Amino acid sequence: MSAADRLMRGIGVSPGIAMGPTMTVRWALPEVPHRVVPRKQVEKEVRRLRAALKDVKKQLGEFRARAVERAGVDEARIFDAQVLMLEDREFINGIEELIRENHLTAEKAFEFKTLEVRDLWSAAGNPLLKERLADLTGVAIRVIHHLMHRRGAADVWESLSEPSILVARELSPGLTVQLDRDQVVGLISEEGTRTSHAAILAHSIGIPAIFGLRGAVARIKSGTKVILDGTRGTVLVDPTPDEVAEAERTDTRRRELSVRLEEAVTQPANTVDGVHIALRGNVDLPNELEDAKAHGAEGVGLLRTEFLITGHSELPDEETQTTYFRHVGETFPGYPVVVRTYDLGGDKFPAPFRTPVEPNPFLGWRAIRVCLDEPEMFRTQIRAVLRAAVTGNLQLMIPLVTRLDEIERTREMMHEEAARLEKQGIAAAKSVPLGAMVETPAAAVLADRLAEISDFLSVGTNDLTQYTLVVDRANARLADRFTPHDPSVLRLLKLVAEASRAANKPASVCGEMASEPLSAFLLLGLGYETLSVAPPALPLIKWLIRQVTMAQARAAADAALAARSAALALDILRFALTEAVDETLLDPDARLPAGRRSGSLKL
Repeated sequence: MSAADRLMRGIGVSPGIAMGPTMTVRWALPEVPHRVVPRKQVEKEVRRLRAALKDVKKQLGEFRARAVERAGVDEARIFDAQVLMLEDREFINGIEELIRENHLTAEKAFEFKTLEVRDLWSAAGNPLLKERLADLTGVAIRVIHHLMHRRGAADVWESLSEPSILVARELSPGLTVQLDRDQVVGLISEEGTRTSHAAILAHSIGIPAIFGLRGAVARIKSGTKVILDGTRGTVLVDPTPDEVAEAERTDTRRRELSVRLEEAVTQPANTVDGVHIALRGNVDLPNELEDAKAHGAEGVGLLRTEFLITGHSELPDEETQTTYFRHVGETFPGYPVVVRTYDLGGDKFPAPFRTPVEPNPFLGWRAIRVCLDEPEMFRTQIRAVLRAAVTGNLQLMIPLVTRLDEIERTREMMHEEAARLEKQGIAAAKSVPLGAMVETPAAAVLADRLAEISDFLSVGTNDLTQYTLVVDRANARLADRFTPHDPSVLRLLKLVAEASRAANKPASVCGEMASEPLSAFLLLGLGYETLSVAPPALPLIKWLIRQVTMAQARAAADAALAARSAALALDILRFALTEAVDETLLDPDARLPAGRRSGSLKL
């Protein structure tokens, strides 16, 4: 069988190479026998249920503590969602009602209710609910196993005789955080994407992992030797000695590159021909500020603000927001901090908003539409930015712009709030630069008009790709279709860059595309001289910039723009980049930057 026939592709969610035999894990709801109990035993079943919930909550608390130790405080919050499921009164009352009215055993009632909720969430079409399905399944498996006095699949590695790679249909965060790193050296899952909770934990712990690999359980039998490359998103079955040796060399090259990346942090992001590229950081949470600064970010190109609302029962006040924005500005003195206004809706509606479920939330009431329809909330955020701009170089950016009046109405509100602050005697800037986030084909086609009325443009490539190609980026089945290198997306990127240059306005890219080496090389050639990337990827992108000339990047971009397909565009970019960069160091097929923590080769 050829190497091509033995090669399987999924989504690389945690980088690194792992080799070894596989072990299949059947992490699924167990078969629960249908059994009814006498009326006099019903309350005993309710007590059994409550005792099981209490014990599993304690177990989840232990997982959380272990996650704090192994992955960090923020990653450990993943388990809070599972605990909340066990505390959801509507969910638990529904189970108790099934026991009392239908005389079901506790385990059968729990299974019945879980399947009901799972079907409801699956049909909702909400990506956030789809991501939470793994959490729901994981919680249900633990409760049902407890009620049936069974050992869980989490104990599987106790029987492992050598370091192995787990293969499962779906992996839960609880299973992932328990892994013995010496015994489990890699993970393969049929379900899940880069944003799955189990994927986030695997990346933080440093276990190479591939998710979204359809048919893995059926195609990879337990005990099969494989090479898992979490950076490329590939699994090679039954490798030859030569293929094992090549994997070892690849791992060595990547380690050599990581040393060079550490050296690049303190060096300027200048191309070989002397063009400076402004590298900024994308920041989701306050604790990422220090990472961005430590990795040499020249400010913040995308400061997400949703964390101020999500998980809270009420909206943040002006003082809270002002204090945070001021802190970010003072963390990067002299550098710009681009504050994205609330990008609510879609999969990110917080507790303060009680809105009807929309049939297609990503085409519905979200982002700037919500802000303009909720002016009191929006004006509070604008005031906070104006006040924080007294001590920092703050800018304001509007997400999901599709109409010119969205910029104009926001600017009008800014001037009104600045005048109001001045009248109140509160120190504040009279205005801050106002930019549009280009995330839709509508905004890209209107880029010349947007550039006229905005102070800058910034491209969000994740949503731009999703909306242009009509592909749900969280759908593992469509993972091969979600590519920002599609000719249609490349043309839109070029259109935005040219419109900004014609209007003499700065343009940047702040989507995931800017964090990938091949894509960053392409973006330079398309005319973008400001990139905002995930903090762990900053050293890699800076090192890459220092290896190439703008002439090389432009030639590669021009050739890629003429390609008929994404695959051909990628081949062109790989060829051009390996001529500019030492190909023994750079892995041109890599799609996932290793970041601060990467998996290691385990034999």
